[in-house]
Order: sequence, then structure tokens, then C-alpha cells
Amino acid sequence: MSDLNLRPWQRRRRRRQLERTRDARTYRRTLALLEVDRGRPVTDVARTLGVSRRRVSNGIAASCRAGDPSALADAPRPGRPHLGTEERLAVLRQLLATTPDKLGDFAANGTLPLLGEPWEHRTGWRPWDETIRDQLDRMGYAGKRPRYGLEPDPEVEKKTPDPAANPVPAVSERVLGRG
Repeated sequence: MSDLNLRPWQRRRRRRQLERTRDARTYRRTLALLEVDRGRPVTDVARTLGVSRRRVSNGIAASCRAGDPSALADAPRPGRPHLGTEERLAVLRQLLATTPDKLGDFAANGTLPLLGEPWEHRTGWRPWDETIRDQLDRMGYAGKRPRYGLEPDPEVEKKTPDPAANPVPAVSERVLGRG
């Protein structure tokens, strides 16, 4: 792939894209293309960008086939799946109306992991905790993560050892000529 030679107008378009893009993946691909065009080995470029050599080579090949800088941009992605279906939302509402002890857990308050298992049992699908948290937020539920804090130890001063004595004599005790 070191025989890549962009024409000056292609190089200008890629540099302009590098300046204007807001997408990190497009930036990385464009940078890889320009670096290989400058003569850097694909392996070095891949190592610098923290990607595989194959990924750099494939990106360059796709760009050369298309001839358009926009070929380096990502295709739209569906993103994280949401709870979406009314059936899944109904299961969530049922679980929220039930206390954890009725679901077989020895807990006083519900947590996201405690919701996940019965949800998976009923729907056959277990969402990420963040997905559940986002849906609860959309439904108007407020939650907090548990914070465990200990009271300060009132006897901490008694437990710390005395500082070690300084072996160097004080300034007033020093004799001239000796350190």
C-alpha cells in the first residue's frame, strides 16, 4: 500500500476533510490515508492510531475505489437497542410494581441487576443496566446509585504513630565547618 500517490487536488480535499470533520473515526481514517500518502508504512500508521494494519489498508482501498473523501465516513449505525416494544415496557411496569422480596430476592430496594434477571426470564432478552436506567428516566422514575460511607474514626489520632525524629541537627546546633 506504500505505492499510494494522491493527486494534489485529492490531497487538498482530504486535508480539508481532516480540518472540517467532527467524527473521530472519519478523522482517523483520513489521517491514516494522508500519512500513508506521505510515505509512512501502513504498519507504523496503524500502530500510531491504535488500529489494526488491515483496518488501515481496507480504509485506504475503500477510499481509492470510491475516489470521494466521504467514503471514509461511517455509515449510519442503529445504536444501542432500546426497550421499545410495548410488551417489554409492560414487563418493566409489572416488575416495578413488585417488590424484590416477591421476586425471590432478599433485598429491601430494587436495583438494576435485580430487575434484569426476572426480565430475562419473562422476555428472553436481558438489556444492559444503562438501557434500563435510560428507560426509567424516560418514564419519570428517579433513582440513585448506592453510596457507602463510613463515619470518620474518632480515635484516628491515637492510632497514628509518632513521626520519626529528624537525624539532622537543628540549625542552631550546627557548628561551622561541619554539616
